[in-house]
Amino acid sequence: MTRRRVILQWAGALLAGHSPVTLAQKPLARIAWLGAPSAAGYRHIVAAFKQGLRDNGMVEGRDYVFDDLWAEGDYERLPALARELLSRNPAVIVATTIAAVRAAQQATRSVPIVMGSINDPVGTGLIASLARPGGNTTGTSTQTEETIPKLLEVLHAVVPRAARIGVLYNPGNASNPLLLKSLHAVAPSLGLSVAGVEARTPGEIAPAFDALIRYKSDALMLLGDAMLTGQRESIAALALKHRLPSVGPTSMTDAGILLGYGASVLETYRRAASYVKRIVDGAKPADLPVDQPTRHELWVNQRTARALGIAIPQAVLLRADRVIE
Repeated sequence: MTRRRVILQWAGALLAGHSPVTLAQKPLARIAWLGAPSAAGYRHIVAAFKQGLRDNGMVEGRDYVFDDLWAEGDYERLPALARELLSRNPAVIVATTIAAVRAAQQATRSVPIVMGSINDPVGTGLIASLARPGGNTTGTSTQTEETIPKLLEVLHAVVPRAARIGVLYNPGNASNPLLLKSLHAVAPSLGLSVAGVEARTPGEIAPAFDALIRYKSDALMLLGDAMLTGQRESIAALALKHRLPSVGPTSMTDAGILLGYGASVLETYRRAASYVKRIVDGAKPADLPVDQPTRHELWVNQRTARALGIAIPQAVLLRADRVIE
C-alpha cells in the first residue's frame, strides 16, 4: 500500500467520524478454560461465567474466544491439558479446582491465571494471601473451610437421629483432606462421628457408596470439589437409592442433594469473569485481591425430603435462602 493511499484512508476515516485505529480490528482475547470435571457436569457453571463476561461488556465471538479443555474428573490429566492450552497463546487461564490451578501455575509464570471458586487458596499454597496474592494468580474463593461447622449443624437439626456421618471426598483435591480433618475436630461437640470415603474419579463414586453402607452411615456429607460437583446428579441418585440424607455445597442441591450450605458457586464464577475482564484490559493478577463471598446461603430440596420421609423443621425452612419444591 502506497503512502498516499494510507493518508487517504486516514483522512476518509476522520471524515466518517471514526478513529483510524478502528480500521484494524482488535484481536479477540483467547480465554482458556482448564476444566477438572466433565463439560456436561459444569454446563451451568460455564453459562454463569459467560453471563458474568456479558455483564462486564465482553461478548463471545466479538471480544473473546472461549477455549475449553476438560479432564473428565481425572486430575492427573490436568498438567498436559494446561500445556496444551498454553500452546494456543491464551490471554488468561481460568482454572476450576486446586489441582487445575496448580497445573496452570507449573506450566506458566507469566500468563495470568484466574481461580474459579477455589477452596482455601492460601491454606493450600496457591497464593501468598487473599489481599496480596502475588505471582500470576488471583480470582475467587469459597471460604468452604469456614462453613464446615454450619454444614454439620444444619444436618443435625434436620436429621437429629443421624449419628454416623459418611463423608465423600476427593483426596486429589488438596483442600478436601484438610476439610475432613476439621470435621473430625468439630463432630464430637455435636455427638457425631465421621468417616471419610475417597473418590478420585467418577468411576470410584459407586464403590465409595458401597463403603458408606458398610460403615452404616446415617447420613452423607459431600466436600466441595469440581469432580464431585460435576457428578452431582449421579451422587444425588445414589444417596436417594441408599436412603441417605445428604448435605453439601449449594451447587449440588438442585440436582437432588437434601441440603446445601455455602457460597453460591454460580455467583463466584460470575464474579471471576470480572477478573478476566480487568486482566484483559491490562490489570496484573498480583494487584487484584482475591474475592471472598459476602454471604453464605442455605438451600433445601423439599422433593428429596419428601422422598426420604423427612419433615424439614420450620425453623430451617424460615432460614433457607432457597427451597426447591
